[in-house]
Amino acid sequence: MTDSAPAPPAEAGGHIELLEALRRVLIRSAIVAVGFAVGGYYIAEPVLVRLQRLTGVEMVAYGLPDAFFAMLKMALVMGLVAGMPYTFYGLLSILPKFFAGFRRRVLFGFWIASVLLFVGGILFCLTVTLPYGIKFLLGYQSQHVAALISVKRFVSFCLWMFLGFGLIFELPLAMMLLARIGLVNARQLGRYRRYAVLVIFIVAAVLTPTPDILNMTLMAAPLYLLFEIGLLGMRFWSP
Repeated sequence: MTDSAPAPPAEAGGHIELLEALRRVLIRSAIVAVGFAVGGYYIAEPVLVRLQRLTGVEMVAYGLPDAFFAMLKMALVMGLVAGMPYTFYGLLSILPKFFAGFRRRVLFGFWIASVLLFVGGILFCLTVTLPYGIKFLLGYQSQHVAALISVKRFVSFCLWMFLGFGLIFELPLAMMLLARIGLVNARQLGRYRRYAVLVIFIVAAVLTPTPDILNMTLMAAPLYLLFEIGLLGMRFWSP
């Protein structure tokens, strides 16, 4: 592969132009997310019911507006998730102009991969981490202690987990992208594999809702696999 060396915007004007392009993408993405959120409000309640059945959580509202604000928050995050493909495409589409190592001909492949990884992260959270993690936490209930979980806090917890897992699963693509524009290479990053394992377990400890080693490993194992996939991809996609 004989692509030229990366050409980041070295001049001050280039940096300003890059920031302006990012600002435009983020503004358009916010508008798209709000549009999806309006539609998401009408399906927020069925989604909440589905999450409740999946996790077995009994929810309560501690104030009159709690349930309403929980629906609004769920609709907003659903809008962010639904609009993420547009956001990914917008961010990727500005790179060819500023980095010669990122050709427009690879943009579509990177975009498809970003969407698939994001959806994969959400599905992994929905099917593995969330139900098992909440089941572990609810296991501390007894005949003397019952968990009364606020609907607003439950929605915040679930949606934070979805977004966190969806974005963290972008790790191999982010690594390949950095290699493509020439900021890092696989050989350099491979030397720090032991430190990467440490960082992965720290991230797993932060994202995993329970402190037990089993659930941490359920999160850390796919993250390490994604790291190795990223290293492999960097070797093929480096300029």
